[in-house]
Amino acid sequence: MKKWFIMLLTVILGLLGLAGCSNSNTTSGNGKDDKVEITYGFWDKKQVPAVEEIVKLFNEKYPNIKVKTELTPYGQYFQKLETAATGGALPDVMWMNGAHVEQYADGKVILPISDLAKKDNFSLDNYPKSLIDLYTVNGKVYGIPKDFDTTGLWYNKKIFDEAGVPYPDETWDWNKLKEVAKKLTNKDKGIWGYAALMGNQGGYYDFIWQNGGYIISDDGKSVGFDQPEAIEALKYNISFIKEGLSPTQAQMTETAASELFSSGKIAMMFDGPWMVPEYKNNPDLNVAVVPKGKQRAVAIHGLSNVIAANTKHKDAAWKFVQFLGSKEAAEIYAKTGTVIPAFNGTQDAWLQSVPTLNLKAFIEGVEYSVPLPSVKSTGEIWQYETDVLKKAWSEEESVEDAVKELTKKANDALSKK
Repeated sequence: MKKWFIMLLTVILGLLGLAGCSNSNTTSGNGKDDKVEITYGFWDKKQVPAVEEIVKLFNEKYPNIKVKTELTPYGQYFQKLETAATGGALPDVMWMNGAHVEQYADGKVILPISDLAKKDNFSLDNYPKSLIDLYTVNGKVYGIPKDFDTTGLWYNKKIFDEAGVPYPDETWDWNKLKEVAKKLTNKDKGIWGYAALMGNQGGYYDFIWQNGGYIISDDGKSVGFDQPEAIEALKYNISFIKEGLSPTQAQMTETAASELFSSGKIAMMFDGPWMVPEYKNNPDLNVAVVPKGKQRAVAIHGLSNVIAANTKHKDAAWKFVQFLGSKEAAEIYAKTGTVIPAFNGTQDAWLQSVPTLNLKAFIEGVEYSVPLPSVKSTGEIWQYETDVLKKAWSEEESVEDAVKELTKKANDALSKK
């Protein structure tokens, strides 16, 4: 988010706050006649059934608070939030990720909830400390953790069986992944051995870390895309496309890799636990831990629920956020296999939710996981990654040229005050 946008949001939301402060704390939703409606914004359609079940339970406890859900695809989600924020039309409660929390907190777009939690004795110790820290900005907590995720190597058992190749296991490394991808690629049947996704989480971030590289330096002043370890990792990833072992970037843009994988056109791909609701319906699919490079590493991240700073129904929104962060809600996510719930002690139920899948691969990944970078300019840097690296993925320019441009743009973003 650019500096001018943060300044603009601060001014606009300040004015909106003055206009709405007279009733922001009066609609508790507890009385007989104070019925209110709040909106809940999120982006994953696969989680709709779980969300609807959670809302239903919430309404049994708070019948006077109606929750209207707003589903927006991730590709348009934050753009929509920016537009809604400047127009004073944000959802009362919404999903937030680590890449944007600092921007939205500094821009006073979302509400700090530390004091609310303290007032209501709402314990933040029920969640992994790393996730609470992720959503803490300048000493204040802005989001209640909802879930967390790592990366796994999903694979198609049928394709492996037909080729007479053993399934992936914890002994696999980069060489083994390439070796098996070659064996499973079958041009006559239109099958690729692996999908070389151009994505950071569950993609080139994992490879860079596995190769001993870094994304953002410890002091937060520079990126590591132009370092030898990162260049080697990116080249390895793209080599699957160059060697015909993966669909091209154009092919994966035309038809999502997840769809090609589900339909039996891709034998292996990196993906997260958020795909369990979709992949569990295909008996041919399973998941293993990701192969290792020089070391083991996968990205870890988690979403949280936040409250719009200018909500007119602060109390009702806070009650809903508390419920979304409850053990009851976590167990719904767990039993449906939707996501790995963040509430401590509920992950075991998630592991048992789909016994046909090796879901423990994602839990094992926590041991060697690396948090996704979270700085004020993370969202801006992610956009630069998408814009620039696609040139390398589509083989329009070399990895070296692409990372040179990306590094300059990303470092400029980091240097902004």
